[in-house]
Amino acid sequence: MESTAHAQAPSITERKSRIAFLNDQLRKTGLGGKFVITGGVASLGDEKLAGVVNAMREYDTWSEDNDPHGEHDFGMLTLANSQKVFFKIDYYDTRMEFGSDDPADPEKTTRVLTLMLAEEY
Repeated sequence: MESTAHAQAPSITERKSRIAFLNDQLRKTGLGGKFVITGGVASLGDEKLAGVVNAMREYDTWSEDNDPHGEHDFGMLTLANSQKVFFKIDYYDTRMEFGSDDPADPEKTTRVLTLMLAEEY
């Protein structure tokens, strides 16, 4: 009798946890994707930009309200002057032509983290 072992597909919870892990890795270390800033964020100047990037890396206030899918793909920071800055992670195929078929698989996905002023969203 021949045995056919099939790998069990990850559960939705495991899949979301994997996506969150990969997103956190990009956000915290810059590894595993591309990082872009908008013109508005660039206009903040180097010192403020460094502070925003540091705050984004340390961001950990995930909740059902701001992360309903549990993927850590979007967040909002508030600067000292009450200006709001968003970070957003999008998932593309490896050629960056289409959306990724499987954001949980880094071999099939190019992550792009965009840092933008709220009014640029």
